[in-house]
Amino acid sequence: MIQKGFKFRIYPNKEQEAFLMQSFGCARFVFNWGLSVKNEEYAKTKKSSNYYELNKKLPELKKEHEWLGDVYSQSIQSSLRNLDNAFTRFFKKQGQYPRFKSKNKNDFNFQIPQGVKINKDENKIYIPKVKQGIKIKLHRAFEGNIKTVTISKNPSGQYFATLLVESNENIKETEKFDADTTIGIDLGIKDFAVISDGARISNPSNLRKKLAKLKKIQKKHSRKQKGSNNRNKSRIKIAKVHLKVKNQRQDFLHKLTYSLTHKNQVGTICIEDLAVSNMIKNHKLALSISDVGWGEFRRQLEYKCNWYGKRLIVINRFAPSSKMCSNCGQIKTDLTLADREWTCDCGVTHDRDLLASKNIKNFGIEQYRRSYGNFNACGEILAQADSKKQEAQGLILG
Repeated sequence: MIQKGFKFRIYPNKEQEAFLMQSFGCARFVFNWGLSVKNEEYAKTKKSSNYYELNKKLPELKKEHEWLGDVYSQSIQSSLRNLDNAFTRFFKKQGQYPRFKSKNKNDFNFQIPQGVKINKDENKIYIPKVKQGIKIKLHRAFEGNIKTVTISKNPSGQYFATLLVESNENIKETEKFDADTTIGIDLGIKDFAVISDGARISNPSNLRKKLAKLKKIQKKHSRKQKGSNNRNKSRIKIAKVHLKVKNQRQDFLHKLTYSLTHKNQVGTICIEDLAVSNMIKNHKLALSISDVGWGEFRRQLEYKCNWYGKRLIVINRFAPSSKMCSNCGQIKTDLTLADREWTCDCGVTHDRDLLASKNIKNFGIEQYRRSYGNFNACGEILAQADSKKQEAQGLILG
């Protein structure tokens, strides 16, 4: 069984919009309340309540704040579940320590775990506490059971319903490993990706193309009086530009990852484990790195490889993919980011990005052969490279 997410635009009327805004606020309030309780308990006893213990305290909280009863009860329970999951990710070192939510930072969402129905004939979605259905634009067909629905609002003022659907489609069996159907992908900035077979995927640079427009409207925005309607209209204009960039980036990444995972001649994909959060600390490259979306590319590639029976191998980020000569195995230790081409002592000239993609492929093949999942396995290739290096040096000296 495959679980897929489908995001649809919804169009609530004024009464429904007021209810959704109240639900956003209640979900945010309960999340912040739960985080505050856990912080206070830990400060005093070095222990804190789990999801079930916090959930038992909700009836008392509702008596204190009666307006919490106006929204769907399971939506605010889901906020506590999300808080518990946030702490789980933090302790597994998969995320940051949970922070308080703010209505000024676009924290407009709540979950509905059950009780949702969609009428495809009327193009309406029915959720608890809303008798009249909310108009929905079903631009994609889907089949399966709806597990969870997340209602959200973006900074542009648009409302969405994201459906988690469990379909009857089965996950494909992973193809048998074959070095001939393995490719390596080197991610970059000038070219978004260079593939070991020689293909280059140009970088769309969606944000950079909009910088001039953003600068213009942000300059006007800064001159508006704070709290005025004109300033709010200006804020929405800025949000729409960023939304356009986001949609363009997502469209590009989805098309690329779909193409890579649907090639018959590709069974295994090898990529490099990039520390994006560390790389964006370089202020000269931060904008460009954030614009390309390497993290989202890897996330999409991971689940699509799982769905469509492809194998994804992630090699060690410290492997010398750009520095090791594919001919003699020599490692150029003084290679800089400015060096897009370099010539080895053996006389072979390398294109940095293409060389990296080929080495990533070779490292991935060796890693799989040594035992898939060992992210430090590049030893045999490096040992062979060292041997080739010694042979080449002997020929040069001779």
